[in-house]
This record gives sequence, structure tokens and C-alpha cells, in this order.
Amino acid sequence: MSISVRSALLAGALLISSGAAQSETITLEQAVVKAAEAAPLLKANEAEIAAARASRVQAGVKPNPSVTVEAENFVGTGPYNVLGQAEITGMYSQPIERGGKRDARIGLAEREIGVAQASGKVTRLDLAAAVERAFIDVQIADAVLKIAAYRLDTERGIEREASRRVRGYKDPLFVETRAAARVAQAQIDVDQATAKARATRNALASFWAGSGDDLQVAGEFLPYLPTELKLAPSDLALAEAETARASAAVAVEQTKRVQDYTVSGGARFLRGTNDVALVAGITIPLGRFDRNQGNIERAHAERLRAELTAEANRLERLRRLASLRADADAARSRADAIMAEVYPRTTKTLAQVREGYNRGGFTFRDVQDAADAILAVQDQWLGAMIQYRDTQTEIDRLTGRFDDAAVEGDTKP
Repeated sequence: MSISVRSALLAGALLISSGAAQSETITLEQAVVKAAEAAPLLKANEAEIAAARASRVQAGVKPNPSVTVEAENFVGTGPYNVLGQAEITGMYSQPIERGGKRDARIGLAEREIGVAQASGKVTRLDLAAAVERAFIDVQIADAVLKIAAYRLDTERGIEREASRRVRGYKDPLFVETRAAARVAQAQIDVDQATAKARATRNALASFWAGSGDDLQVAGEFLPYLPTELKLAPSDLALAEAETARASAAVAVEQTKRVQDYTVSGGARFLRGTNDVALVAGITIPLGRFDRNQGNIERAHAERLRAELTAEANRLERLRRLASLRADADAARSRADAIMAEVYPRTTKTLAQVREGYNRGGFTFRDVQDAADAILAVQDQWLGAMIQYRDTQTEIDRLTGRFDDAAVEGDTKP
């Protein structure tokens, strides 16, 4: 907002507080960082990343070997009495993974880590959007409070003028009563605006479990949007990570087509002759029926779904961004036009009517209408700025305005 517009809107406003110098002042960027440091969801995401990294470790582990001990002719009749003709065999067996199964598992686990990290950045952006909205709510509440204070100051001035005319027998007694009622209503509006401003500060401070009692916000009120708008890198990165994970899942299923071998070796003790003989073996599954084809086709379909969904979401965000930009420009143009063209004329009209009223040229009703016209213009301006607020926060989320701020404190790789 330009200095002239701000000055016109806030003319006659009361100061927020004489103790504001001792209060905590925070910018939007600082609020985002404070909220990110305290957010339980982001700490949960750190745990998710840690879990994915643990899965990566497990994915690289080779199959465990096994030891088998068998006894033949252990007990029988005649010469096959207890241990008389026993043959005891000890075997060591090791499964041999084939087809790149271990590398494929590791690749999928690494893609899971990438998805968890990308999800964390998107979560931070969602949090930043919520913080930004709460921050702007504080700014809007402050503007409403200043408008209410301006109205109260104006109504008190009109009441003083009405009282002079009533005491001078130039206006009937009800004029003074009506003026006092308008002052009372303006005071109620100030009290409500004060409570609303306090509530919005508490809502903002709640993102870091703080108190809004001494919280002040700093920064430009609803700044202009940049000329060029691009989609948030974090959203695109998450889509790419999910697609890469789906591709890695295809690779895992494809490796399962190849059957694993199990090799074994050991020794056999022949009790009848007290001799020892070496034994060896290999197990080769026959992949006659199960080639894992169904799971492979399913993985391919899920990868295609991930790719198409990512593209559909990207196009939808682009369309939404274009629509929001048009809405934001319209709301901002309306707000600026109101303050540049309409508001100065309404304030000038009120001044002229009040001057004429003091000379007896206008009625108190005329003064009321002129004052109400200012209120209507202020309400129109606030409506346009609230619409701009809604579009701005969504645009900032889609474009990733706080990507850099949000990734501060990322977990170490």
C-alpha cells in the first residue's frame, strides 16, 4: 500500500499502545521459521525420514545362511541299534540372490527416503501458508481497529458539534441523543476490534506455543505479487520423488522373476566304518509357473498412475495459479481505486457537511449520511483486501514463496 493511501485510511487513528516499544516485533519470515521449529508435524517427518533410512540399511542386508544337522539310521532293530549304524550329516547352506534383487531393494529404499524428504518440504510449505494467513489476519485486524478508532474519533467530534447546536437551541434534543448513541456504537466496534486483534495475535503465536499479548507484526501490508509466477519447486520435487519410487518398485518386481539358488556343503559321519565324507548340494527352483508377471504388471500400472497424476496435478496448479492471479489483480485494483478515488471524496464530503452543519446549512441527518458513507467505503476496501489476502496466501503456497525459509533446519542427509 502506498504511503498516501495508508495515510488517508489511518488518518485520525489511535496509537496501538504506548508500550509497543517493549513488545516483541516479528516479521512474516521470522514467524514461519519459529513455527517450523516448533511444529510437531515436521518433527514427525524427521522420524519418517529416519525410518526410511533404517529401511535402506535393512534393504542392503544379504540373506542369512542356515545350518542343518541330520541323522539317518539313528535308531532301529538288529544292527541298527542306537547309533550302531548312524549316519550324521552337517550342512551349511547359503541362499544366493540373483537378478539384482539386493540392488533393486536398495534403490527402492533410497527412493522412499527421497519421498519422505520431499514430503517434509511440502509439509513446511503448508505450514508456512497457514502461518502467513494468520500473520495477515493480524495485519487486517490492526487495520480494522484503526478504522474503528478513526470512526470513534469522528463520532465524538460530531457529538460535540451536535451538543453545541442543541444547547444553542438550533437542533432538537434527540439529535444529541442520536449522536451519543452513535458514539456508543463506535465504542463497541472499537472494543470488538480490540478483542479481535488480540485473538488474531494469540492465533499467530500459537504456532510456536507463544503468547500474543505483547506480539507486534512488522512488514508491508499485503505487498504486490511478483510479475512472474512459477509453481513451487517442492511440489514438483515430491511428484518426481513419488514417480521415481514407483519406477523403483517396478525394478523390484522384475527381479523376482529370476529364481534364487541355495548352495550347501558339509560333512557326513558314517558310524559303521567311522569314516567321514564330504557332501555338497544346490537347490534350483523351477520357474515354471510363477514368473511374478501379475505383480510386474501391477507395478507398471502404478508407475503410470503416478506419472499421470503428477502431470494432472501440475496442470491443475497452473490453471489455479492463473485464476488466482486474475482474482488478485482485480481485488487489488478495486482496493487501490477505492482509496485513490472514492475515499478522499467521502472524507472531503464529511468535512464539508460538518462545516455546513455548524453554520446551519445541513441537518444532523446529512452529517450521519456523510459519516456512514465513509464507513461503507472502508468496508468495501477491507472486503477487497481480504479477498486479496485469500488469493495472495494461496498464490504464495502454490509458488513456494517460503521454500527457502521452510527448508531451514532440514535433517542432515
